[in-house]
Amino acid sequence: MTTEFPRWAKSSYSNNGGDCIEVATNLVASCGVVSVRDSKDPSGPALSLHPTAFSGLVEFARRAAV
Repeated sequence: MTTEFPRWAKSSYSNNGGDCIEVATNLVASCGVVSVRDSKDPSGPALSLHPTAFSGLVEFARRAAV
């Protein structure tokens, strides 16, 4: 069991428009997950994604050009 907490980071591409996510990649080695949350609601829920699923999410966002 791990007691490690997510270390949240926001993308350097964030333009402070409020449509951002924060990502914690420090849990990949210990828990096998990448955590993602809404930057507007830091105390709200977070998704725990398998690293492959997170890569797919990033690729989708690139292609969608949101």
